[in-house]
Amino acid sequence: MKVVIIGNGMYVSGRGTDGFGTILPAVLEYKRGGGEVLEVHMVGTNRKHSLVAAAKANELMKQTGISVKLNVYPDIIEKDIKAYKDVLNTIEGRLACAIVSVPDHLHFQITRDCLESGFHTLVVKPLTPTVKEAKELIDLAEKMNLYGAVEFHKRWDRQNLMLRDIFQSHRLGDPLYTWTEYSQRKSIPTEIFRSWVEKTNILQYLGVHYVDIIRFITGATPIRVMALGQKNWLKNQGLNVHDAIQCMVEWEMENNTKFTQILLTNWVDPESTSAISDQKLKIIGTKGRFEADQKTRGIRLIIDGKNLEEPNPDFCQPYRTADNKSRWQGYGIKSIATFLQDVNDIYKCKITLGSLVGNRPTFEEAVISTAVVETAGKSLAANGNWKPVEGL
Repeated sequence: MKVVIIGNGMYVSGRGTDGFGTILPAVLEYKRGGGEVLEVHMVGTNRKHSLVAAAKANELMKQTGISVKLNVYPDIIEKDIKAYKDVLNTIEGRLACAIVSVPDHLHFQITRDCLESGFHTLVVKPLTPTVKEAKELIDLAEKMNLYGAVEFHKRWDRQNLMLRDIFQSHRLGDPLYTWTEYSQRKSIPTEIFRSWVEKTNILQYLGVHYVDIIRFITGATPIRVMALGQKNWLKNQGLNVHDAIQCMVEWEMENNTKFTQILLTNWVDPESTSAISDQKLKIIGTKGRFEADQKTRGIRLIIDGKNLEEPNPDFCQPYRTADNKSRWQGYGIKSIATFLQDVNDIYKCKITLGSLVGNRPTFEEAVISTAVVETAGKSLAANGNWKPVEGL
């Protein structure tokens, strides 16, 4: 398998952080588990950044003891925003796929280029900012007989899998409402994503995860959305983007039962918070309630000179093996490794594209969360008026 990774930033390689991201560790762990990864082509737009990401990747391979042939781009030209197109056009052989990890507003064009080049494609969330774009990608993937999925890794979180089983066994009764609070530190919009943060918002970038999770757990369809937001602190930092967005979604089950999702998001948490993401989820039904603190997972790390840390051992974490190598585990790893295995199985005719429908976060599933986010944007522009979800 030849894996083309478009993007080389924090989530891919850990560039700009002390870590190694999620995508590269997942690719290496897939190979450790027997996956047939021959080459990795990691494509950025800036040669300097590409070399930094390559250094990260080489150190990661050293620490894990797992190696792949690594090619990085651009490798000669200092800046090349179309380098990924050249890579897509030069990869030889049938067993290949693409992973797209770029700013939200670039998802549509780059994913379309991947599909048109014949690559099964995984896209980090959200699929696209608009339903029109999402549907075009769905149609193109179907036309090209290709697998398209969104990296909604929370579908592999054991807490959410437990909730799904409990909900679908009707132990909670009919759903009444669900409540989520999801936030991140100020450095995310002001430092890490500053160059493109005004082209997205906190609901589209982060809250979309929990829109998808409600779809995954309940199978319901969104009917209407309302949203309010505040521009205060970030505006004073020279960024015309919401500090926080509060969103309500009315969902309808197949049996016509309706329930409300309350989704509170912000990315102005203090840098001293104990984790990059603070996330909590509740679902209340006529027979019971499920509550999950998805930040505080039982570990507290207190060290001289540092803030309290509450690491998540379940998402993407390296663990030392008996031979003193790092082995990465967690639902972030499993999400990407599952895509790679699915692609492998498709090429070997072990599974069909149809068998993945309903079992994976396919483009068809992802259009639902895209519709909610797009409708929320319309409500924000209309001072919080309810807006119907259209286009599904």
